[in-house]
Amino acid sequence: MVNLEWYRTFKAIYKTGTLTGAAEALFISQPGVSLHLSSLEAYVGYKLFDRTGRKMIPTERGKVLFNAISDPLAKLEEVEKNFQKSTEKNTPTLSVGMCFETFQITLEQYVASLPFNLIISFGEYPEMLDQLEKGILDLIITPKKGISGLIEHEPFSFENIVLVGGKDVDIKAFKRVHKTKNREELESWLKEQKWYGTTGDMEHLFQFWSLNFGKKPEFRPNYIVPNLNSIVRCLSGGTGLAVIPDFLCFSEVERGDIQLIWEGDKKLQNTLYFGTRKKTVHQEEIAHIKKLFRQVMGRINEDHRKK
Repeated sequence: MVNLEWYRTFKAIYKTGTLTGAAEALFISQPGVSLHLSSLEAYVGYKLFDRTGRKMIPTERGKVLFNAISDPLAKLEEVEKNFQKSTEKNTPTLSVGMCFETFQITLEQYVASLPFNLIISFGEYPEMLDQLEKGILDLIITPKKGISGLIEHEPFSFENIVLVGGKDVDIKAFKRVHKTKNREELESWLKEQKWYGTTGDMEHLFQFWSLNFGKKPEFRPNYIVPNLNSIVRCLSGGTGLAVIPDFLCFSEVERGDIQLIWEGDKKLQNTLYFGTRKKTVHQEEIAHIKKLFRQVMGRINEDHRKK
């Protein structure tokens, strides 16, 4: 079945006469508009517009399609609007992308009290940036900035990437080796340990290792678990090493469940950004989420500094 959003986009292009105008009307990116149009044209099997300069001129088949869908689409939009008024009381819905661990540490505790609907999406950062630009997501939390001119990045906090280990790891042995300043010996000691990693993200380990040893690690983790919070829980069993953001394990380190082994001779710190489209209808809802994130991250960092 054809995606209904393709028809919405087609109608917007028909009405505005440009891809840019359609993008502004729908609050999505121009590449997203182009993708919808090309997908619809591939589905119906013929061109719907002639591209002349900056104008989109509907073809004869395009005019026929518009006449066929215009009234039904308008009725469907009216039904949607009336249904939302009667059952949802015009409650807006915000789609937010972030990593699973960040959600658990920060936003999860506030979900039930939010004055709007919320859809949380987990994924890789390049994928989330792409979905933000296409209008699928409204806000993302990311340590990486995209290059799209349609997206704004606002720094709000930071994360230090550190080496942590279970409470039974011989940290005195590590310190003895580290004190020799022999990179090869230190690398050899670390490679002899049991390591944890996740199925979706090895980048923290690669970045940390490359920064401190000048190359990627020449080993794979012994244990691959679903996410970074799983690593913290596994390390609390006593053994093993992992490279993770420090804010995910402040409490466990303070309790002595795991150990902070090494911050790196060259410290790896990532800036955390809010990513949003420059034009959005959800400014108020986005501002609400931003405020919660600043409060939580500020409290976490402040508590850590005091201790």
